[in-house]
Amino acid sequence: MSTLRALGTSDLAVFPLALGGNVFGWTADEKRSFAVLDAYTAAGGNYLDTADVYAAWIDGLKGGESETVLGKWLAARGNRDKVIVSTKVGMHPDYQGLSASTIKAAAEQSLRRLGVDHIDLYYSHYDDPSVPVEEIVTALDDLVKAGKVRAVAASNLSVERLQASLDFAERENLARYVAIQPEYNLVSRDTYEGALQDTVERAGLSALPYYALAAGFLTGKYRPGVAVDSARADLAAGHASTRRGAAVLGALDTVAEAHGAELATVALAWLLTRPTVVAPIASARTVEQLPALLAVQDLTLTAEDLRLLTEASAVEVPSS
Repeated sequence: MSTLRALGTSDLAVFPLALGGNVFGWTADEKRSFAVLDAYTAAGGNYLDTADVYAAWIDGLKGGESETVLGKWLAARGNRDKVIVSTKVGMHPDYQGLSASTIKAAAEQSLRRLGVDHIDLYYSHYDDPSVPVEEIVTALDDLVKAGKVRAVAASNLSVERLQASLDFAERENLARYVAIQPEYNLVSRDTYEGALQDTVERAGLSALPYYALAAGFLTGKYRPGVAVDSARADLAAGHASTRRGAAVLGALDTVAEAHGAELATVALAWLLTRPTVVAPIASARTVEQLPALLAVQDLTLTAEDLRLLTEASAVEVPSS
């Protein structure tokens, strides 16, 4: 069984692969979602990542579908104390933004849908520049003090707002962010590496990257001239025509062949070697997609593997 990794300065410890819940109630119905959740936890997985907005972007859905499916699974399995449940606030159609009243009302709805009395890790989903960080941090701290949230985190937050939030929490002795969820993968390094990563590392936070497989591109199934039937095909296919995308696939092919591993496993293993990363987030629509993700706990990349992958991922992408 894989060793769990400490999550920032919190008392939470996570499996090295976080299971993304964006597909639950969307491309994975309840039965299929339950099967994926069962297989993930049977393999030792303990970190479930969702958001109150999942999957409001789909016609006929209104948000909260993923939390509802996850809540039904938790109730059916009776295993609440064995898993870490994280969700996010700020993007649900009925609870947009990060005002104190919105954060608190949205948290109540998430607790209801999940069928739990507390959320282990509660993220601000996207920043709301119209709200002072002092109001956001204080509202999150109120939830912690009320026992409704164990720890707080942020996703899609600028380095300036992150630092301001950390400074205020420190100064006022309030709940401080313990983790950040950035977009970060072999073909998208620019937004995280640099000042943001440095701040995260200096503050002792942990990173849990989303789009860890670049919407499926890093599985290797999206290649020039290949049509893939997937709800995320457009997102992934955009990388296939770039010089960086081609270079990264070439490096992944080489490393995967050397280890007898899947490309997805190699891409996730690269992320786990990066400073501050404790667990990349990846979703599985079917049980058959899980083994390549779970195998990351058993794959150790060599220095040469890392050099090949890191150099390929640094290939310039011409600006449009």
